[in-house]
Amino acid sequence: MSPSEIYDVVIVGAGHNGTTAAAYLAKCGLSVCVLEERLECGGAQEATEPIAGVRFPPHAVGNYAGPAPGWEQLELWKYGFRMDWLPEERLGAIASIGGINTTEGVVHPSEKDIMGFAKLSGLLGQPPFTTELMRATFWCPPHLPEVELTADNVPYMQVYKERAPDMWTEELLQMTFFDLMDEYMETEPQKVNLAYGIWLSGALPHFQGVAIPALASVATMGPYMGMRWSPRGTMHGYYHAIMRCAIAHGAVFRTCCPVDEILVNNGTAVGVRLRENATCPEKRIWAKKAVISAVDIKQTFLNLIGPGHIDAGFMQRIKDLSLKGGSLWQSHILTREPLRRRPKFEGGGTIYPCDSRDIYFDNVADVMSRQGNPTLPPERLLWNAAAPSEVFSPTHPPCTRPDRYLEAAFCVYVTTPEYHVNGPDAMDKEKEKWNAYMRQAFSLVFENLDSDNIVHHWANTPREEELRNTGMLGGSWYGIRHCRDQWWNERPLPELARYRTPIDRLYLCHQSSGHPGGLCLMAIPYNLMHILIEDGLAEPGDWWYPSPWYIPERGKISAKPR
Repeated sequence: MSPSEIYDVVIVGAGHNGTTAAAYLAKCGLSVCVLEERLECGGAQEATEPIAGVRFPPHAVGNYAGPAPGWEQLELWKYGFRMDWLPEERLGAIASIGGINTTEGVVHPSEKDIMGFAKLSGLLGQPPFTTELMRATFWCPPHLPEVELTADNVPYMQVYKERAPDMWTEELLQMTFFDLMDEYMETEPQKVNLAYGIWLSGALPHFQGVAIPALASVATMGPYMGMRWSPRGTMHGYYHAIMRCAIAHGAVFRTCCPVDEILVNNGTAVGVRLRENATCPEKRIWAKKAVISAVDIKQTFLNLIGPGHIDAGFMQRIKDLSLKGGSLWQSHILTREPLRRRPKFEGGGTIYPCDSRDIYFDNVADVMSRQGNPTLPPERLLWNAAAPSEVFSPTHPPCTRPDRYLEAAFCVYVTTPEYHVNGPDAMDKEKEKWNAYMRQAFSLVFENLDSDNIVHHWANTPREEELRNTGMLGGSWYGIRHCRDQWWNERPLPELARYRTPIDRLYLCHQSSGHPGGLCLMAIPYNLMHILIEDGLAEPGDWWYPSPWYIPERGKISAKPR
C-alpha cells in the first residue's frame, strides 16, 4: 500500500460542501482526498455551454453567502474570487424596496414595508447587525442535544434581545413569516413578493415556527447584493476559487471515482472502496482520521454503508426522511434582441404576479397538495427572473454571440418528480407543452417574448436536474426544507444534527444531512469544523474563529481558541 493511498481525511463528493470542507481541513495541515463520481467537480455550481458563446449555470444562480466567515477565513480573493459590483440605485430593488409586479402594473411598497424589512434584517441597527443575525441563524453549529431550546438560548433570539430588544418576544419562535410580515409590513404585494422569494430560497413562509430562518433565507443574499451581487463567472466562478483554495493547501481531487462503499471496521470508518470502473487504479483509499460524506443522507446510509453497520430502527428513520424541499423548472432563453418589459412593468422587480397571498397559496397547492401538472392559468403562475442579464458585468456577459442575448434564469416551482401523481417523468413527457405554458406566463411582463425574437429556449426540468447532477434532490438544491421539525437541532434527525453519525469517525457534510442546507455557502463545513475540532481531528491556526453562540461539549476540545 503506497502512501498516496492513505490520507488523514477522505471526503465523498466534490460539491460546494465537500470542497469547502476540504479547503478548511487542508488549511489545518491535514492530508485530504476528495472523490467525485462525475466528470467534473462542483455539483450545483456547474456551468454549461449548450452552444458556443452561451454559458449559464443550470442549477445555482444566487450567492446565499454574504455573511459567511469563509470569505475571510479561507481568503478566497487569493484564489481568483471576484464579485461584480452594482451601482447604488440597484440596492433599493435588492433590499425589497423597489417596484413590485402585479397584474395591474408596478406598485411600490410603503415606508412601513421598507422600514419593516430593514428593521427585521438588522439594517437599522446602530450599527447594523445583519451579518451577526445571519450568522446566528445559519453559520452556527446546532446546540448539544441535551440543551433545551428556548427563547433565551436560540442564537438569533439572543441577537434580537441584545441588539433590538423592542423586537424580542417569545412569540417569534411560534410565528410564520406571514405573521411577521403582517406585524411589520402593510402592503400585500410586498408580502407576496417576499414570500415567493423566501419559498425559492428553500423556506416556506406559511410554516409555523421558522419566521426568522425564513427571513434569513433571503437576507443572506438581499442586503449584501447591493454591493456584491454576482460572483464573476457566476456561481461556477465561485466554485473555481474554493477548489483552488483547497488544492493550494494540498487537497487532492479525483473525478470519475464513484464510491461503492464506506469501509467500516469495528464500528469505525476507515476508508472507502471505489467502484470497479473508477479511474483510480487502486480501489481502496484509507482514512487515518475521518471519512466525511458530502453526498445526500439516503445515499450515505442506504447505499454506501448498508444495514450491517446500522441499527434497523435508525435505518427506517433514514428511509422515512423526505428530501424534497422544492422542485424548480429553470428556463434560459436566447433572443435576437433584449427582452422588453411592457410599459406598465417598467421599473418592476423579478417576481410576478404579486397581487395577493391567494395567488401564492394557489401555487403552493398546485406544487405541494395536488402534486400533478400545473393547473393554474398562466396569468396566475408565480415565477421569478432569478438572474436577469443586467446583473452581469458588461465585461463578462453570459452570452458573447453577436446580436444575441441570453435571458436567465426564469424559475418556476412545479411538483417534485418523485411525488408527481402520474410518475416522476410525467412533465418531461410533455416538456415542450410546459415550456410554451411558461413562456406564455413570462410574456405577460415581456412584450417581445415571441417566436420572432426567440432563438432557443433551454429548460431543465426537475427530473433532468436530478439525472444530470445526483446532488439535486427533488429537482433543486435544498435537500429538506426549513420547517420546524427539520431545522437546526432537528435537521435531519436530532442525533445527526451535529454532523456525527452512529459510526465513529464518519461525519456528514451535505445539504440534506445537516443544518442549514441548500446554498448557504460554506455554512455546513464551517459548522462541521467546530465538531471536528472537538473530536481532536483538526487544529486550525489563528485564522480560525468559531461562532460566538457555539456551546462546547463537555469533556471534548473546545473549538474556541484558548
